[in-house]
Amino acid sequence: MKLLSYHLAGRDTWGVVLGDGVAELAQRTGHATLADFIASPDFARRDALVAGLKAEVQLGDIRFLPVIPRPEKIVCAVRNYMDHHQEVLAAGMQRELSEQPPIFLRVWRSQTPHNGPIVRPRVSESLDWEGELAVIIGEGGRDIAEADAFQHVAGYSCYNDASVREWQFHAKQIASGKNFESTGGFGPWMVTADEIEPGRELKLVTRLNGETVQSSHTGHMIFSIPRLIAYASTIFTLVPGDVIATGTPAGVGWSKKPPQFMKPGDVVEVEIEAIGTLRNPVVAQD
Repeated sequence: MKLLSYHLAGRDTWGVVLGDGVAELAQRTGHATLADFIASPDFARRDALVAGLKAEVQLGDIRFLPVIPRPEKIVCAVRNYMDHHQEVLAAGMQRELSEQPPIFLRVWRSQTPHNGPIVRPRVSESLDWEGELAVIIGEGGRDIAEADAFQHVAGYSCYNDASVREWQFHAKQIASGKNFESTGGFGPWMVTADEIEPGRELKLVTRLNGETVQSSHTGHMIFSIPRLIAYASTIFTLVPGDVIATGTPAGVGWSKKPPQFMKPGDVVEVEIEAIGTLRNPVVAQD
């Protein structure tokens, strides 16, 4: 099942994708947001709730919102693909593999939806792409065991952890380059976890203006999804609707010789097998 958040007729809502259209579920279920639905007992009986529904509006007539518009936490993994780690070393950066997953946090205002603009800030021309698999937390918890982690996954989506590189390198922490407003593409929808076998290797491709710049699969992750969930939940309680962006594979623009970055007028797409394609135009900050 594909669930999404969207804006229509002057209000934000959410629903289920049915073919090329959408049926709203907010009013039918009484849950104002998709995150509220995920947190409720109704999420477990979602198939029964949508049985017999027909699309009420076409996907082309809605304005997509980030899948979870205001998650409490967006936990992002750093250099979590072996091929990306190797390209970072080849580009001259001195980094060692850590024993624990390196992570940072994004804020919700840094997100932008499917078809929404990724905004290059006026202070930089080094806006880089990072196609990633996003994991949306269903059942929350603290100190979640790796063996139980997949039971806490509500679904999966596409993410573009777009990075403002020189701001990322201002200090040893990288959050300043990862939190500019409207840089983190998130969408177009969430595919519920029952549609994807736990641990399945998913092909991930990022395209810039139709040219493939990243082509890999999730089997190259250094720290698995269960490991990321277990580690993050040791630090803080995960809650329904939290997002874990699981890291990007090789092929980022910064590592190219010469470097290549996104510029206004570009279109960037992140396509993940069994999920779909996240598309974002790039614009300059007003």
